Order: sequence, then structure tokens, then C-alpha cells
Amino acid sequence: MKTIGIIYGGISTEHEVSIMSAKSVISNLNKEKYKIKELYINKYGKWFEIIDGKKEEIYNLIWVLKDLDIAFPVLHGIGGEDGTIQGMLEILGIPYVGCGVFASSVGMDKIYTKILFEKAEIPQTPYVYVKNIKDNYVIIDEKFDEEEFEIKKITDKIKFPMFVKASNSGSSVGVKKATNIEELKLAIENAGHYDNKILIEQGIDGKEVECAVLDVGEPIASTVGEIQSSEEFYSYDAKYNNSESKTIIPAKIENEQIEEIKRLAIKAFKTIDGRHLSRVDFFIEKETNKIYINEINTMPGFTQISMYPKLFEAVGIKYSELLDKLIENV
Repeated sequence: MKTIGIIYGGISTEHEVSIMSAKSVISNLNKEKYKIKELYINKYGKWFEIIDGKKEEIYNLIWVLKDLDIAFPVLHGIGGEDGTIQGMLEILGIPYVGCGVFASSVGMDKIYTKILFEKAEIPQTPYVYVKNIKDNYVIIDEKFDEEEFEIKKITDKIKFPMFVKASNSGSSVGVKKATNIEELKLAIENAGHYDNKILIEQGIDGKEVECAVLDVGEPIASTVGEIQSSEEFYSYDAKYNNSESKTIIPAKIENEQIEEIKRLAIKAFKTIDGRHLSRVDFFIEKETNKIYINEINTMPGFTQISMYPKLFEAVGIKYSELLDKLIENV
């Protein structure tokens, strides 16, 4: 019987989502096949083992981790999905579920995934990279030269509506929609609270769709699911707190579009040197039917309502079987 360490919580803004994902993973793991250790990280980075529902502080973390056959970091965001914990597990020689250090790190950084996807010629919307250097905003151009920050330089390149995002954040934390210059200024200030790198993208009027990727020696893609947000866009609240948000699986789009999205999802996964799993998000523009990549998530949500397990369930791979496949391929 393999000992699986489910690591969850963490220091990021997605702490609560991680807890929900981990509880769902634990409830769907086959208890006859695996001995499960629950390893919880609080918001301040302190580690605990959950034994009989009680938190016991871990004083010798290396010893506890070395006791695992496989680690399963069900962590989202900074400190868990960004390559840091993956690097620690690599150093300790502990096998783990999920993307490696490079894919986790670059996949977490929206700006650098944009650069890689551009190189791979995966269609995406126009964007501007803004950076806060010692409380001074600058625009970073295509050659990584710094330009003086001017709103007009942004509005000359991309049109309203725009979406302003912290480069290293997930679950739509720190994301604001801007429909005018005043909203754009406030959105940039808001994103700056989460990261010093800020991504400003041109908005798309169309459908938001998602595709899951599972690496079982060779990456395979699920079907495509469509998001129908209860709000203006798929914000944190719309994802986790508003029951009016809906997912449609499979998405109500042409079969040719589904196949193209699956192809692009696998290409995006390979572009960042992905491993084991990812969820890739796209837009389909209403007016043109063009497909644009939005982002890749190297440790997607694993709650009961999350798209990743639901997309594979739609093609015949049940939640518990999906977990088995992930663990078997470590």
C-alpha cells in the first residue's frame, strides 16, 4: 500500500480553494489502495499533519516527507503551484504528482506564458506588460526594454474592454475589467497589490471554454467545457460563491472547434514542458469564431464542481480513476 501525502492550504490567496480541492481529492482516493497522510500548511507557512481530524504541528518536516511514497501537492497559487514546493520535493528526492519546477513556475506567471505561447504561435489576444519597479510603473516592450508609463501607450495598442491581472495569481484573484481610462488606472493599482508584474489584455466578446489535459505517457485532452458566469466575467466569487454560474459539458460549439481546442491545449501543455496534468482555458470570439488561448493552470481546481475532474468524467474517466492515473504515472 502506497503512502500518499496530500499537501494543501498554503500561503497564497487561494488557500481556501486548496482546502476544498484537497478534501475532495481525499474523499475520492481509494482507501484500500492508499494510506493517506494529510499535510496542511497554514496561511503563515507553518506545516501540520492532520491526525484524526486534529492538527499536529510538524517539527521535522523532512522526516515526515521522506516517509511518503508519493506527494500530491493540491496547492494553488504562490508557494504551491509556482515551482517552489516542487523544487523542495525534487531536492529531497520525493516523487510527486503534477508539473515539474519549470512548467509550474512559468505556468504560474501569466506574462511569461504569453511569451512562450507567442513563440509557439498559439493565438492569443493583444496585451501589454506593466511592471512596478520601486513604486514606479513602467511598460516593458517586446524587447524587454523599459518605457515610460503612459495610459495612452496602452490604449494605442489594445482596446476597451480590457482585463487587468496580477501576473502571478490564480482563481481570478486580483483580476478587474476596465471599460474606460479611470477603471483602467484603478485596475492597475489593484493588480499591483498582488504582484509587481501586471498583465493587461484586450477583452474578448465571446465564450469562455476550458479543456483538461492528462499525461499518461502521451498527453490526452478531455472534451471542452463552456463557462456561463453568473457575473460579468468568471471572477473568484462567480467560480466559488455564486451558484448561478454554470458549466456546460460538452460546450455547445462545433466539433471542429472542439478538436482544434484539444489540439491547442496539448500544444500549450507541451510548450511549457508540462507533466501529469493541466487545464487550459480559451476564448471563442463571437463575431469571428476565432479561438484565443487565455491561460494554463498546472494545478487546476479539484473540488467537486471543478472543471478538470468534470471534463474527464464526461469522457468516461471517473474522479477516483483519474486520481489513480495521476498517481500511477508519477
